[in-house]
Formats: sequence, structure tokens, C-alpha cells
Amino acid sequence: MRNQLTKQDVKRIEDEIEYRKLVVRKNAIEAVKEARAQGDLSENFEYYAAKKDKNQNESRIRYLERMLRTSEIVSEKSRDDEVGINNTVTLYFVEDDEEETYKLVTSVRGNSLKNYISTESPIGAAILGHKAGETVHIKVNDQYGYDVVIRAIENTVDDGTDRLRSY
Repeated sequence: MRNQLTKQDVKRIEDEIEYRKLVVRKNAIEAVKEARAQGDLSENFEYYAAKKDKNQNESRIRYLERMLRTSEIVSEKSRDDEVGINNTVTLYFVEDDEEETYKLVTSVRGNSLKNYISTESPIGAAILGHKAGETVHIKVNDQYGYDVVIRAIENTVDDGTDRLRSY
């Protein structure tokens, strides 16, 4: 499945790649050189740690570049009266008699600790495109599902301050 990214997500990824190539890579190479200069590599923990950090940075760069090549660009625009990307949505969970607020985002920005849910998650996929006042059935699997009522939709703008999720 292709990652769905907004233009803002693409910009964030490009910025992270540039930072990792220009700053992190330079520091990692310098750390490897310093550790190598300490002598015997067979028992040099600093050398192995520096190499590991350098390799993790290179792996992250490759991952992000591959994500950009294989992703699908989606619009974050939606009608004022329906749920779309970057909208803050208040949902009423009928079974639990509780109300919760979520921000609908692309998969690379999903973060349950901040109540950011991905458009590819069961809730996100189910409510996308629906209007306030509608009852939507969230299908978790073949045996279980539940209903939510969309209470409110707030059109919010992606201000670019959120970090991408690291893997």
C-alpha cells in the first residue's frame, strides 16, 4: 500500500532528509573518525556505537527517500461540512457514552498520544468524507464494530510544527 502524503508532509520529509545529510551525517562521520583514532577497534565500544549511529542515519535517509518515491500525494482540502485531512473532529462513541476529539492526519503523522489519527486507521477511514450529525459504523474486524456520531468538524490548518513519526 502506498503512503498518502500531503504537500506539507513532503516538505517535512525533504527538510528532514536535508538535515540528516548535511548535519547528522557530518557529525556521525566525525564521531566514527574520533573513535577510530582511539586505537584497538576490537574492544572499542565508542567505535561500534558511532558506526551504529551512522548506519541508522543512513538507513533513515534511504527510508525517507523511498517513501517520497513511492507515495501518493493527497489533497488536504475538504468541504467545510465534511471530514477531511487536518480537520479536528469530535466523535461521540455510542457504546461507551463518551465523546473524544481527534485530528485526522496522514499515516506518517499519526500519533495516538496527541489524538492524531491516520486516514488509514479504522476510525479515520470510516469517518473520512462524512458530515456532522451522521452516525458511522467503525468496522474493526469481521466480528466487531461500533458506532460513532460525528458531533463537530473544525477545519484546521497544518501549521507545520508537528514532527513526522520516526521508524
